[in-house]
Amino acid sequence: MASQSDKRSPVARRSVLGTALGGAAVAALPGAAHAEQAGAGGDAGPAGGRRPWRLGTALADDSAWETFLRGQDLLWSRLPALWHEGPFLGDGLLGSMIYREPDAQQIRFTVQHGRVQDHRPELGSGWGTCRLPVGHLTLEPVGAITAVDWRLSLWNAELTGTVTTTAGTLALAALIHDEVLAVRVTASGGERVTWTFHPEEAISPRKIQEAPPAGYTGNPPWTTRTAADGTEQVLQPLTGGGQTATAYRRTGDELLLSVGHSFPSGTAAEADSLRTLRRGTSYAALRRRHVSWWHAFYRKSFVSFPDQRLQSFHWIQLYKVASASRAGGPVMATSGPWLEPTPWPAVWWNLNVQLEYWLIHGSNHLELDALAGTLRQNQEQLVANVPAAYRKDSSGIGRSSDMFANRSVGEPGTGAETGDLTWALHNVWLSYRHSMDKALLRDTVYPVLRRAVNYYLHFLTPGSDGKLHLPSTLSPEYPVVPPHDTNYDLALIRWGCRTLLESAELLGVQDESAPRWREVLARLTPYPVDDNGFMIGADTPYAQSHRHYSHMLMVYPLYLVNWDQPENRELIMKSVTHWHALTGAHRGYSYTGAASIHAMTGDGDTALGYLRKFFDPTTRYPCRANTHYTEAGPVIETPLSASQSLHDMFCQSWGGVIRVFPAVPSAWADVTLHDFRTQGAFLVSAVRKAGVTRFIRVRSLAGEPLKLRHGLSGTLTVLLDDGSPAHTRDLGDGTLAIDLPKDREVLVHSGSRPDLVIAPVAVSEPGPAWGLP
Repeated sequence: MASQSDKRSPVARRSVLGTALGGAAVAALPGAAHAEQAGAGGDAGPAGGRRPWRLGTALADDSAWETFLRGQDLLWSRLPALWHEGPFLGDGLLGSMIYREPDAQQIRFTVQHGRVQDHRPELGSGWGTCRLPVGHLTLEPVGAITAVDWRLSLWNAELTGTVTTTAGTLALAALIHDEVLAVRVTASGGERVTWTFHPEEAISPRKIQEAPPAGYTGNPPWTTRTAADGTEQVLQPLTGGGQTATAYRRTGDELLLSVGHSFPSGTAAEADSLRTLRRGTSYAALRRRHVSWWHAFYRKSFVSFPDQRLQSFHWIQLYKVASASRAGGPVMATSGPWLEPTPWPAVWWNLNVQLEYWLIHGSNHLELDALAGTLRQNQEQLVANVPAAYRKDSSGIGRSSDMFANRSVGEPGTGAETGDLTWALHNVWLSYRHSMDKALLRDTVYPVLRRAVNYYLHFLTPGSDGKLHLPSTLSPEYPVVPPHDTNYDLALIRWGCRTLLESAELLGVQDESAPRWREVLARLTPYPVDDNGFMIGADTPYAQSHRHYSHMLMVYPLYLVNWDQPENRELIMKSVTHWHALTGAHRGYSYTGAASIHAMTGDGDTALGYLRKFFDPTTRYPCRANTHYTEAGPVIETPLSASQSLHDMFCQSWGGVIRVFPAVPSAWADVTLHDFRTQGAFLVSAVRKAGVTRFIRVRSLAGEPLKLRHGLSGTLTVLLDDGSPAHTRDLGDGTLAIDLPKDREVLVHSGSRPDLVIAPVAVSEPGPAWGLP
């Protein structure tokens, strides 16, 4: 394996690495789910014999991974002036953006934390339970800043580089780990290192848009203290109870900072922040633990394709989502952990939170799923959110809430937005389907979905046509009088009832509500449609530009109406075409949503065309320089959903069928996937060269039925990992049913056996690095 000093690109080194490993290395990027390890005498198959085939990998050690990911890093040769231009750091809780301090020759390191919020629910999520700002550090050079040379290393999740001034140079390194921001800055020439922490007023960032509501009282001012060991602290009490405490300590060239937040305790955060800081000890100690976590993180999956700019973007989104969310932590707010002035300083449930978490499934990163934990831990609050008359058997959530899901939901018939909890549960169901973890199904999906669907069932009434109808509800963000039989809700009701019936069977539950669910599926009114496709609701056509695809949820992401149903293809195409024909209101996720819908149809070129609109700087709301996105404020979900659009081009697994390379754009002749996780808990590896799929390897983690739409032509070879032919059945339409036991692998290819090597593909579409290179 080439050393770190080997300056050849991953592409130039690929043939060397692939040849060296060939079939003599075990099938895994380190960290993948493989029990075997390569040995001098070969490795044993599941029955104790020698394995007849194995994947090789050109990314078998740290240096190869570091070289590949270095090609995806963000770079800066100019000082970023805005938050959406600069580097960003995070560990799922603490977050920092780095950019120029406004109107000063200084560099700002924002200090924000995902748990820091107000606690006055009577004032609503925009003011009473909103995320609250903490503060920011400034690095204050002696001289005027003349240049920067920065790199945000994805592999190490670390910012490094220099700041050149008229007085000298500052060399810096920064990371966040275990809720500690660690920065090391050394000065040379006439420069010196000066830091100042600036607490920020504990008031809703929504103040940029509106005045506080009636009855609002400001939070008390912060106070400062110095601990016995010299650690500085800023203590922020809150009117509604609780405390935020920021602790920071400078030792030599290093500065360490932590943030604690407690509720209902008004004092615990003070001790928590000190304890966290002391646990950090030093930059070097933190960095050792930090890079170990990140190196293991990246190895869980791999994707490479020939568009350099989009490939880099995709790997940055994996870095971003892991910086913004971890299982057990707070569900992402619309800005993630990086709070800036915004009208949306809370968790939004009518699209944002769903799009934020889609890419964790295919990329094999379920350890980032804070959404499932949020719904599991706050079931009592979800009950309290519905009107008292329905709390016996129902749950719900309003459009926006705090991290504890605290927001009441209105009643159908009043024009309320009522389906958001059911849609969020679709995400949790996806986590179940990608893990096949029955505990997740039993403890979260089934009980919460049962109550969410029950809330709908209270309001369904038969019409003169004998069908069940839903009174007035809001299709998210469509600005008309809310119609009855809103497609958004009809789709969620259908999906919810189907999923409950399937779940009850899987769990062995004899549910007394099952007959009612079957009745709803049999009698629920059809989706309202007209000559332009899906309407918003009954008597309400899609007649003005709409950024949201709430009226097409049955197509994507629910796949209730899909391309495998020939009778629905014309309806799908009319609907998505008409949606985008009415322009003016479209935003970034309008393009990513259209890209994913076209990927379902198998049209990769059109999918890519829509996706590129998100990256077109001439559009009104494009992707920003550091891959973040803003409308009236930071909105983290759209770039993350763009990565899901790429997933949808490379591998899909809805409807019980795994589709490998279903919508690869014609310009991308080569694509590599490794350990892409699908529904049914399969790990898929596949290589496409010169526009042709060369092989597919599938590993079963749960023993679920495998149906594979492989895209191969000619006579197929389908071998299990002990060398025996797999039992298969041709299901037609290029789909093969394969008997694959749990913890076993199958290799599928046509013709002679190809080189079974996982490696980066050659870049055919060069592009500049993200950042300000």
